[in-house]
This record gives sequence, structure tokens and C-alpha cells, in this order.
Amino acid sequence: MAPKNESFKEGDEKKGAGLFKTRCAQCHTLEQGGGNKVGPNLHGLFGRKTGQVQGFSYTDANVNKGITWSEDTLFEYLENPKKYIPGTKMAFGGLKKAKDRNDLITHLRAATK
Repeated sequence: MAPKNESFKEGDEKKGAGLFKTRCAQCHTLEQGGGNKVGPNLHGLFGRKTGQVQGFSYTDANVNKGITWSEDTLFEYLENPKKYIPGTKMAFGGLKKAKDRNDLITHLRAATK
């Protein structure tokens, strides 16, 4: 997990968009009304609890995690999803660099409103 002194900091939205396209878009959509793919649609992500997208089949681990997505919870989750939510079916290995996570989260916050 992220060291205690490491937390979300504003990133580069444009670089985050590039990261989303290359690392996330094959499994997730961002737009309102966008369909679920291998992963759930992410529109309205911020402020939503884990495992709540209509029509997506989550693991019990994801539904029962019960955290609310924010910049800080995503910062920790995106470093190592399987460690943050043991039992998740998300196959993504994570973004180890804090800068990449900051850039991606900055993009997600803008693109999922």
C-alpha cells in the first residue's frame, strides 16, 4: 500500500487521459449512460460506495468492502487493487508510480462528473 506520507496530489489531467486510454479503457467506460464492459462504467465514481453500479456483477469482496470512492481511496486502491480489495475480480496489476495514479485520478474526477 502507499506509504503513510504518500497521498493524492493534483496531477496532469491530459496525461491521466492517456493512461486511461492505454490502461483502463479496454475494461471501463466513463460517460454517463456508458455500458459496463469487463469492468463497470465509472461515471459518478466519486462519492459512490464500492460495488454499486447497476447491472454489473461484482464479487462479494467488492460489494462488502463498503468504502466510498474518493481521490485518497482511489490513490491507495490503484496502487494494488487485489491487495486493497482481496477477492476482487479486477485483473489490473496497479499503477506503482504515485505520479501516474495522481494523473489518472485527476482525469477520472473530471471525466466522470
